[in-house]
Amino acid sequence: MRKLHLYPASHYEEMVWPEEIDSLSLETPALDFFTDFKSNRPLVIESSVSAIEVQKLMKKAHVRLKFVINPQYQFLGVVSTDDLVDRLIVQKTSEGFKREEIAVTELMRPKKNLSTLDYNELSRATIGDVIIALKDSGQQHCLVVDKDSNKIGSS
Repeated sequence: MRKLHLYPASHYEEMVWPEEIDSLSLETPALDFFTDFKSNRPLVIESSVSAIEVQKLMKKAHVRLKFVINPQYQFLGVVSTDDLVDRLIVQKTSEGFKREEIAVTELMRPKKNLSTLDYNELSRATIGDVIIALKDSGQQHCLVVDKDSNKIGSS
């Protein structure tokens, strides 16, 4: 077994960050911009978590979108920071909910209201093609699914 040495961290101040992609254009292949869940774990939140707690967690982690899952890890919908604005929480309290008891499922966008793109089609598309599809549908985001494996992301 090899002996490892520990060194003081006091000499280090800068963090390594993922490389920024600055050379994207409308002609860039769409998959260059797509977050593939084979390589990047999806950001998920359990459906039992309160909306207030999700709001705090997302703010602290600088995350704008999370996938809502049930205890069996099945996809239920998505929640964004836009879905968790105080105005919508106040609206729910006016409907009789207690602020701390509003479940994230009350404010998320359920999967039945979301659109998807097929991974195989996306693999032959450009970012410009995706932008046009989103504009035409009035969507800001969409999920990518692998129709062959019946999974979100890719398989």
